[in-house]
Amino acid sequence: MLFLLPQAVDNAAENSPEREAVRFAGQGLTYGEMARRANGLARILHEQGARRGDRVGIFMNKSLDTAVALHGIMKAGCAYVPLDPFAPVSRIAYVMRDCGIRHIITTDLKLDQTGLLAEDTGELRCLIGATEREGLVCISWDEVYAAAADTAPEVALTEQDLAYILYTSGSTGTPKGIMHTHRSGLSFAIWAAETYGLTPDDRVSNHAPLHFDLSTLDFFATAVAAATTVIIPEAITKFPASLAKLMQDERISVWYSVPFALIQLMERGSLEKRDLSALRWVLFAGEVFPTKHLRNLLALLPHAQFSNLYGPTETNVCTYYHVESLPEESDETIPIGIPCANLEALIVGADGAPVAPGQVGELLMRGGVVMLGYWGRPDLNERGFFRRKVFGGHYEHLFYRTGDLVEQLPDGNLKYLGRKDRQIKTRGYRVELDEIEVALLSHEDVEEAAVFPIPDGQGSNLIEAAVTAKDGAPLTEELLINHVAARLPIYAVPVKVRVLEMFPRTSTGKINRRELQAQAAEEAEAKAAA
Repeated sequence: MLFLLPQAVDNAAENSPEREAVRFAGQGLTYGEMARRANGLARILHEQGARRGDRVGIFMNKSLDTAVALHGIMKAGCAYVPLDPFAPVSRIAYVMRDCGIRHIITTDLKLDQTGLLAEDTGELRCLIGATEREGLVCISWDEVYAAAADTAPEVALTEQDLAYILYTSGSTGTPKGIMHTHRSGLSFAIWAAETYGLTPDDRVSNHAPLHFDLSTLDFFATAVAAATTVIIPEAITKFPASLAKLMQDERISVWYSVPFALIQLMERGSLEKRDLSALRWVLFAGEVFPTKHLRNLLALLPHAQFSNLYGPTETNVCTYYHVESLPEESDETIPIGIPCANLEALIVGADGAPVAPGQVGELLMRGGVVMLGYWGRPDLNERGFFRRKVFGGHYEHLFYRTGDLVEQLPDGNLKYLGRKDRQIKTRGYRVELDEIEVALLSHEDVEEAAVFPIPDGQGSNLIEAAVTAKDGAPLTEELLINHVAARLPIYAVPVKVRVLEMFPRTSTGKINRRELQAQAAEEAEAKAAA
């Protein structure tokens, strides 16, 4: 029986040691090799003082060692914290300080940045995967490989122990850490492996970066089934033609990504020229898939099955919908489906009372896949969970508030209707618009700032912004974009920033963001028509 995530790797290593666990850039690592290397990494972490519950950062570009890193950290009894390798150093340093990271798994390619992180945080003690950095203990990957062992250090763990923390945008301008246990991660992995019938013969894509919650299916559900994870290099994800060729050459059988990646593959990847006969499941999540594009993709890949997975990072995935067919006469979005196994959905109104089927309310979820809570944020935990008294008030059911508005359709499926707050999805990433406003307002010459999404016509959003200057200061779009880029991930940087003399206002004196959004959309339409 599995109750810890790395046990899936150990089981596969014991039963099929020569079966490939991961592939990257034409090279592979068997389950036997990965288990032994992860054991060695866990032992090294213990030698360097890492203990049960400690947080260990993973700061590296994709590689075979990515899988070794996350499993080795968990085998040491620690929780892995993915650090976006393309994020500004200041943002990474905040995450490190916030959850007390003292050990980082990295590579020599990141030495300059890790040096800056060490200076900024003052807490970093050890770099594993780096050869030399003054003032820090450095242990190379060759030393990790040499330390490969048949067993990991003995650590008393339960399914309720921390397994990983994923940081996402926060409305106050700072990221927030979402804590997942072995129970929540494994509950999702087992459900996904069973629902999509994963077998040792499957080859599952890893398109998402490690700090994006989609990656948990790629690594954990695949390990549960003793299948192969095909890690896609970051560079290839940006070139649809190369990505389509990789799908063909690697014989991908299960694909999982945001809809935008699939739209790009369909429009620029020449999928019709590729042999994708091995592909049996196309899974997508992270944002709404426009029906007109989905219909075309279904026609292009008639032999594959399609499934829409829904869920905020706090729940891994909590509902799913298998796409059987789409009506030709309607572009209405598909449902987000029904709750996954071992989950209960509750739809409530503004008063917290359940709404009747067909009425709109906020979606609440409870069950195995739900997070433990937010790291170091009791205020968010208090607001993020809903306590429902049952059995005459003698007991409580704890539901996570998704912040998403839904309605239950007559067939029982749930339909997604939008967000309660100002959180959006762009290219599959969750972004708080308020966080971007905070970044803009941090410039000394910005008086006010407003950020809003603009549909890009491909099923996702572009982010645009407008500001007013203090005392006529000479602000420029380039200056402001560079200012934000130094503070936020690249996907959260606005594509356009207007400098206005004044903002349109509502009757209550607030900035009229809807009017700004409408003006921007009109300008985009006029430009496209010109």
